[in-house]
Amino acid sequence: MAIDLKSFFRPDRVFYSLTAIAVLAVVLSVGGIRVDAEEGRRVPPPAVDETAPQGAQLETAVFAGGCFWGVQGVFQHVAGVTNAVSGYTGGDQQDALYQVVGTGTTGHAESVQVKFDPQKVSYGKLLQIYFSVAHDPTELNRQGPDSGTQYRSTIFPMTAEQAKVAKAYIAQLDGAHVFSDPIVTTVEPDRTFYAAENYHQNFLTLNPNYPYIVINDLPKVANLKRLFPESYRVEPVLVSLAKASN
Repeated sequence: MAIDLKSFFRPDRVFYSLTAIAVLAVVLSVGGIRVDAEEGRRVPPPAVDETAPQGAQLETAVFAGGCFWGVQGVFQHVAGVTNAVSGYTGGDQQDALYQVVGTGTTGHAESVQVKFDPQKVSYGKLLQIYFSVAHDPTELNRQGPDSGTQYRSTIFPMTAEQAKVAKAYIAQLDGAHVFSDPIVTTVEPDRTFYAAENYHQNFLTLNPNYPYIVINDLPKVANLKRLFPESYRVEPVLVSLAKASN
């Protein structure tokens, strides 16, 4: 059974209250639908990391792990990240629209393009945070209440070295049995990122009381602060909506 809680929890609906959130969570859990956020765990850092380039050059990484609201919210609070944009990766440009991607037939995954300063945070550290608190890498084509290939766990490497690091890290975590179930995260190189509609940008920060955010995504930011205090920044780096589109 799949329920699109992002559509269900519209602000104009009567369910827009914390009391109703609690009631609905109980109802859905009884029906076997998982709505609680992961507790998060600080997994070991990658044994192999990317070689940081010389100078002040920024790098780009793209991650997918369920609804992009929460993934964006996490990376916007990571020190060394200069921008984190919600979008779509894996399909064609003409299909990079929310309603179309939501059909699960486009090849796109809801994803987040992360710009970062490798002198302040490494690609490996971003991967560690991704696997620790941004999502559950053992869930196949779903995260929490959201299901479909558009919610798959995928790393979209921008370079051959990123692909090498990502694949080695997945093998490392699987080999150490860090998770009770196998990691299903795919590595899909040579894919183009397309920025999502403006109303999806900064969604967690702009809508902290939105029920979906309260249930599924705010705990991820709290886990980041708890498990990675050295990487946590209090003020999120927000997307300039005028520059969100490619």
